[in-house]
Amino acid sequence: MTELKVRIVGHDLPGAECGEFREVHVAVQRKKDPEGLVRGDAAEAVWEFPVEVVRGRDGGVDFKGPHVQGRPGERFVYLTWGEVGEDGEFEMFRRAKIFLADLPGELVASGEAEGRVGLTDGAGMPLCAGVRPPGIVWG
Repeated sequence: MTELKVRIVGHDLPGAECGEFREVHVAVQRKKDPEGLVRGDAAEAVWEFPVEVVRGRDGGVDFKGPHVQGRPGERFVYLTWGEVGEDGEFEMFRRAKIFLADLPGELVASGEAEGRVGLTDGAGMPLCAGVRPPGIVWG
């Protein structure tokens, strides 16, 4: 097992008000909870977290850790979007999946990977659904 330092840099955030949503925030999801909340009108959102790189059942690379979701061969990290109420509680309304299988092998081997991703979809709303290159650029 080795550790991979993952850094996700989000740019082009959609704003704190999107459609029917107010006080919009985005975070990386750790297990079932948002971590590192960033307001939707920030200039940039950055999350850094470790991912364990392990040998998969098929002998290939697999990923584990509290930020990692999904089945073997289909692992991903969620970016979770929600509204933050007056009580400070986060209520999720959509998520985007960042697929770890798309990480270039040389980045996994180096122990560090940075993904740059635009966080506004074509309709001006928070990015959701599966995000794969070229929607995210790994370097």
